[in-house]
Amino acid sequence: MDRLDQLRTFAAVADKASFAEAARALGISPTAASRGVADLEEALGVALLRRTTRSVALTPEGAAYLERCRHAIEELDDAARSIRGDHAEPRGLLVVTAPVLFGRIHILPVVIRLLRAHPRLDVRLALTDRFARLVDEGIDVAVRIGELADSSLHAVRISEVRRTLVASPAYLAARGEPKDAGELVDHELIAFEMLTPNGEWRFGRDLKVVVRCAPRLTTDSVEAAIDAAIEGVGVTRALSYQTDHHVAAGRLRYILPDLDPPPWPVNLVYQANRLRSPNVRAFLDEAKRALRGAASSA
Repeated sequence: MDRLDQLRTFAAVADKASFAEAARALGISPTAASRGVADLEEALGVALLRRTTRSVALTPEGAAYLERCRHAIEELDDAARSIRGDHAEPRGLLVVTAPVLFGRIHILPVVIRLLRAHPRLDVRLALTDRFARLVDEGIDVAVRIGELADSSLHAVRISEVRRTLVASPAYLAARGEPKDAGELVDHELIAFEMLTPNGEWRFGRDLKVVVRCAPRLTTDSVEAAIDAAIEGVGVTRALSYQTDHHVAAGRLRYILPDLDPPPWPVNLVYQANRLRSPNVRAFLDEAKRALRGAASSA
């Protein structure tokens, strides 16, 4: 196994926390994976991984080396893509991450079209509401909802989503519909933690209308918050792409839409040097075509 293969093997073992899983992903034997990492450690003179009978974990030296290792692999892969030409056919693995529900509704169809159009392309679609780190986790493109912090990453805005208030028709028939934000304190509230920072809901274009929440139900799952609202537990705040289909089906109704805060942007985020990748370029082009017209319904 040459040095580049050793680096790829080490990165795969670190990602999977398993020699067997890394070997399966790389198409080699577990013995070859173990030997490759051992040879790399011997050449470096340090232990990169801490092995037990049940687990594999990075040593402090291994964690520091892994980040440099990823950069080296990416630079070499990028050089290979450049030699093949900017218009090379997408091939190999593309790694994309997106929030769970947005990914299922909007990103999975994009991935399916790419897989049908490019037989040599494979995709790993990681659907998670956790904030994933592109470089550390080997991600090519991430979907980000909300304002972006300053960074070295490039972003393409493809859509926007609204922060909305919803409740079931049955709940509103029983409790009445609030006429302004201040009346919300007299209602049963369901707080999805990610949209209730500091225990507050803010409204209006300038976000100066503030409601301090005293929720009957607090949850870290937006699906749970929406399900509870559908069952008539109370009023919740969610994003428009999470609730539009429930409103269209009559399960929920929007409340105080004139007080919705400014929409949040939806961006595709990637490292600058990844734009030369045929895989990334193909995904960006297809996602832009599919989602630019979805701003009002996302």
